Amino acid sequence: MMIKPIKLVLVVFLGVIIILNGVECRKARSLESFEYSAISCRGHSASILDYGGVGDGKTLNTKAFQTAVNHLSQYASDGGAQLFVPAGKWLAGTFNLTSHFTLYLQKDAILLASQDINSWPVVDPLPSYGHGRDAAGGRYISLIFGTNLTDVVITGENATIDGQGGLWWQQFHKKKLKYTRPYLIEIMHSDNIQISNLTLVNSPSWNVHPVYSSNIIIQGITILAPVTSPNTDGINPDSCTNTRIEDTYIVSGDDCIAIKSGWDEYGISYGMPTKQLIIRRLTCISPYSAAIALGSEMSGGIQDVRAEDITAIQTESGVRIKTAVGRGGYVKDIYVKGMNLHTMKWVFWMTGNYGSHADSHYDPNALPEIKGINYRDVVAENVTMAGRLEGISGDPFTGICISNVTIGMAKKAKKYPWACADVEGVAGGVVPTPCELLPDQGEEKLGMCDFPSDSLAIDSVALQKCSYGMKYF
Repeated sequence: MMIKPIKLVLVVFLGVIIILNGVECRKARSLESFEYSAISCRGHSASILDYGGVGDGKTLNTKAFQTAVNHLSQYASDGGAQLFVPAGKWLAGTFNLTSHFTLYLQKDAILLASQDINSWPVVDPLPSYGHGRDAAGGRYISLIFGTNLTDVVITGENATIDGQGGLWWQQFHKKKLKYTRPYLIEIMHSDNIQISNLTLVNSPSWNVHPVYSSNIIIQGITILAPVTSPNTDGINPDSCTNTRIEDTYIVSGDDCIAIKSGWDEYGISYGMPTKQLIIRRLTCISPYSAAIALGSEMSGGIQDVRAEDITAIQTESGVRIKTAVGRGGYVKDIYVKGMNLHTMKWVFWMTGNYGSHADSHYDPNALPEIKGINYRDVVAENVTMAGRLEGISGDPFTGICISNVTIGMAKKAKKYPWACADVEGVAGGVVPTPCELLPDQGEEKLGMCDFPSDSLAIDSVALQKCSYGMKYF
């Protein structure tokens, strides 16, 4: 049948309108764009949707994530790549990152860790530990993992990574795990790392573990776990150099920040210290552990730690040094200032009698060196005991300096606010008056404890303004 010219024109006209409207709607729906701050910007972008990801909370996306990372690794030498994870619930098992890469989780994106324990790969113990922490054998690899990388960013719009740790905690308490529980994020043997603007919840064990790495920025992280959950440390810099941790809020069942460098003879042999570490603007709640802990695995050494502007509420101790005969190594040149503490068991706690050895092969003659420990400008209230400072007989902790400290004791405080043994040092302007091993130099010495005035290299690293723009046609 022949179409009349006027009808043909009308059909074509309507068709053009429909096509144009479709294009306009498609463009309006398809463009995702935003800005974020990072150590490096990327030349290429993709979404997890491009690799078959399904954010329904039920579909397992492990393959989609690993395929995406593997594909985007081709751009490492061509401006790098960023992988965008939109709002949704993304169930996944462990996946490995690549260099010159950004993982970005949009607001309302939730990365859920798989609860199928049998699907988690097992790797060898860390060489500086020589032993799993939960069991003698290997360890389950972390949810987000990377090794031998450079220039990696894990960030978001305060999106959530949920370790769904309840099952793991239950198995741990029942002693049914053959291997050490996984962490949420672990980066090994790597350089130039950023982890920022994320909320981490219910990790099976430690939350963030940079190890054998350097030039690390951890910023704007919220970490949440039940205060009774086992070993849910917040951030554990381990044998790392030049690290900056700032603006973090942590509620956990273990130390909020735990500084480490290997365990007994394995850490001594590996010989890689944690040094040049900055911690600032930390808020911590941990009724059974410390705001900042140094050790107990410190056998490779810990040196030049600078912590300031620390708030701890209902936390067992403010700063704790944990070591023992057999650890070897050292903890020295530690500087802490500006702590605001509420409801504590101990403000200052250091012990040379912390057990928990990797095995029976440690060297009983390997004595740790603890010296140059400086605390200043501290206000605390509702405290059970001001300080418990216990060195090692024949190996005292030396160079301890505490100044400008006011501690309000709880109604049911210990009769003696300080307990000291095998320590040497001084105090200035400390209330209540410290023990005789830390003779008080008087009010005129309020600022006598050192805090370095120079800057570390990691402080000069400025973040760039990066953008993401992606069309899904």
